Amino acid sequence: MDLTSAPFWAALGSIILANVVLSGDNAVVIALAARSLPAEQQKKAIFWGSAAAIVMRIALTLIAVEMLKWPYLKIAGGLLLLYIGVSLLSEDDGGEGGSAEAGGMVSAIRTILVADLVMSLDNVLAVAAAAKGNTPLLIIGLAVSIPLIIFGSTLLLKVMERFPAIITLGAALLGFLAGEMMFTDPAVTARLGELSHDVVNAAGAVGAALVVSTGLSLQRRARAHDAT
Repeated sequence: MDLTSAPFWAALGSIILANVVLSGDNAVVIALAARSLPAEQQKKAIFWGSAAAIVMRIALTLIAVEMLKWPYLKIAGGLLLLYIGVSLLSEDDGGEGGSAEAGGMVSAIRTILVADLVMSLDNVLAVAAAAKGNTPLLIIGLAVSIPLIIFGSTLLLKVMERFPAIITLGAALLGFLAGEMMFTDPAVTARLGELSHDVVNAAGAVGAALVVSTGLSLQRRARAHDAT
């Protein structure tokens, strides 16, 4: 691997660009998961969650092509993403300090990892294509992407604090991705054939509506319970 060659830097740039462009939804879930934590805990959750997610993504990239052929995998991932979206939207923003904060940070990192795993199934194929089978180049490219993803998540977190409605939009995005994912599963396409873009988008819209309606309903119920 010649570090001074133009093809090396071109491929590295392609990996970084593909990863950053495709990580917009990952930045959303990172910011959503960390928003309930105190400022210091937020920084740690974003850093460790992003770093661990990149390491996991490297491993996933090496086997994603085969994994995406498994029937029902994307359906299971979509259902899990629906659950994560509802949980992040309905959770309480309050903190109880001490051990609760530490537990909250661990929970946030776990949520980031699980959501990143699910959402990266399709994304890593583009990154793998950019790497052209060069594993060291892939690792370098994804590692360099970490600070960019952290910056995006931190910026989005600040925007969420100023405009809380974005939290609902972020949860809706997770629901949309879940709906799309389930309707592109090999088990579904084997039975129904390759679905049109409009049908897949409609499934995504249903997923978004389901997450938002369920999450807001649970949020209102929790607030009513706290008020009594």
